[in-house]
Amino acid sequence: MRIRGASAVCGALCLLGAGAAAPEAPDPGAPDYDKALAVSQAAVGRQIGEFALLDHNRRRIALADYRGKPLVVSFVYTACSQACPVATQFLARTVKEARAALGPDKFNVLSIGFNQPFDSPEAMGAFARQNGIRDPGWGFLSADAATMQAITLAFGFTWYATPKGFDHIAQVTIVDGRGSVYRQVYGDTFEPRMLVEPLKQLLTGQADQAGLAGVWDKVKLFCTVYDPGTGGYRVNYSLFVEIFAGVTVLAGIAWFLVRECRRLQA
Repeated sequence: MRIRGASAVCGALCLLGAGAAAPEAPDPGAPDYDKALAVSQAAVGRQIGEFALLDHNRRRIALADYRGKPLVVSFVYTACSQACPVATQFLARTVKEARAALGPDKFNVLSIGFNQPFDSPEAMGAFARQNGIRDPGWGFLSADAATMQAITLAFGFTWYATPKGFDHIAQVTIVDGRGSVYRQVYGDTFEPRMLVEPLKQLLTGQADQAGLAGVWDKVKLFCTVYDPGTGGYRVNYSLFVEIFAGVTVLAGIAWFLVRECRRLQA
């Protein structure tokens, strides 16, 4: 199977949309990638329901269980011998880079098998092993056909049956901690920052971090920057110095104002 599509689909980043659109069922017949892309983009902003799936050990997993952290979701079918394994292995490398930049447990990842009943929990487990995925924060899930249809509609994922398997958009969906679609990333390969930057935006905007530990995590995230020279992420320590200098200046101004107020009141 080869993932095909217009150049606007592969390797492009879907910007954050405004408002949620109602799910639309995929059309049978010849692939229409312009329509598939429109359906995918319409999912941005949509709240994902509390769908129940099964992991590779047939344990019940609800998508709502992943709320509280950003979630990265891809759709695959296990009989695919080329595109899905290539896309999954590329995603694994990008996820590894994202974890190094943002933290090892800051977000979760799911791969969901859409070809039911063939993408069973056992088949999804085998797919994970075949592609060398050993990330404890990455699940490979399955569901019955009716649930899978509802899930793919909610995520805006469209596929078309072909004599050799399926054609579909190579789509990675980023879901925010509240369970709403935040961003769509397209292409079986893409620049790592297309995944890392939306995750970073979500993490630095989280309001549930409290205390010094939460503040320190946010400072580290703000100071983690993309280096075009290496194509990776690094901590920009000069930003730490700038933040410290800014805090020092503000503290000095506050001390001066307090001192002057006390002097005038004396």
